[in-house]
Amino acid sequence: MNAKKWDKIATATLYTIASIIVLILASLLIYILVRGLPHVSWQFLTGKSSSYQAGGGIGIQLYNSFFLLVITLLISIPLSLGAGIYLSEYAKKGRMTNFIRTCIEILSSLPSVVVGLFGYLIFVVQFEYGFSIVSGALALTVFNLPQMTRSVEDSLRNVHHTQREAGLALGISRWETVLHVVVPEALPSIVTGIVLASGRIFGEAAALIYTAGQSAPALDWSNWNPLSVTSPISIFRQAETLSVHIWKVNSEGTIPDATQVSAGSAAVLLVVILIFNLSARTLGKKLHSKLTSA
Repeated sequence: MNAKKWDKIATATLYTIASIIVLILASLLIYILVRGLPHVSWQFLTGKSSSYQAGGGIGIQLYNSFFLLVITLLISIPLSLGAGIYLSEYAKKGRMTNFIRTCIEILSSLPSVVVGLFGYLIFVVQFEYGFSIVSGALALTVFNLPQMTRSVEDSLRNVHHTQREAGLALGISRWETVLHVVVPEALPSIVTGIVLASGRIFGEAAALIYTAGQSAPALDWSNWNPLSVTSPISIFRQAETLSVHIWKVNSEGTIPDATQVSAGSAAVLLVVILIFNLSARTLGKKLHSKLTSA
């Protein structure tokens, strides 16, 4: 065979592999949505879950998922941004930097259940936070910090060195160059990484089973005392999230319509994660166009 035939065979093979991957993903999405969306209604999205009766909703679990996501991002964004800036702009090549990057790689490869057990031993037991949103948020920070740090570092490294040289040539300091030139240039990629991490945080279950708890107590929406366990803004209350609720419903099976509840919850979870991923791409493109006038 000549080179052109081999090229056609290789191209056809790659297209076939890509088509199989897309087909598997599409089949999975269609199966979950077709099976779950018929059970989704406004009452289902806003109603209170039930442990023994049919017809329960996921209102509190859905709110807990978003609230836990916000608290986790408030903790992890400053840490990942600072660590990424240090590794990209200030860290010198050497044993210490290599050790830090090795630690990040090891942390990023840890199973979520191991992070959950770590969070249980440290935040729930040792720090005596108990099963709470703050324990879950700290565990999720440990779980997602390596990925977010690497995303920030890669985004900053992709900024061309001439941008830094231009800032320094204007007489501004290195820190001001990073803050006012490099970070704005890398902002679209950073935001994309954060939104993608948000989808991962929203769908996490194993780490939260051991930290945020497996119950969703009723909330008093008129109580805005952050120290009260019935307040919707309290970070010291148990908070069963949507992903944990799916696991709990399937594992316990104490309600008659457990299959319908888990299918509807899975469909809602999938739709929200898809929105996060699509929003990341759209927001990144818009930010890039606005900041670069492209």
